Amino acid sequence: MEIPTQQLPEISNIEDVEIKIGLGSRVILYNDDWHTFEDVISQIIKAIRCSSVEARDKTYEVHFKGRATIYSGEMKECLKVSGILEEILLHTQIET
Repeated sequence: MEIPTQQLPEISNIEDVEIKIGLGSRVILYNDDWHTFEDVISQIIKAIRCSSVEARDKTYEVHFKGRATIYSGEMKECLKVSGILEEILLHTQIET
């Protein structure tokens, strides 16, 4: 017995493709021994546009727990945040 499959539409231009994921995602930042607190705080502020107090709190959570959720939201935004954090070689992961 053959299982029917749904035919996907032909894509002529990859730039016309928009990926939508209904599930919320989150950016996890991992601790390391190379970056200073100031470097991490500055990069978190740049990535999520938060206050220095919030960035400091997140940095301390990463330091003491080994990892922390830095941002939660749509996948597209998580990719942007992760990319900004990784500009200075911070280790991140996106979870859904």
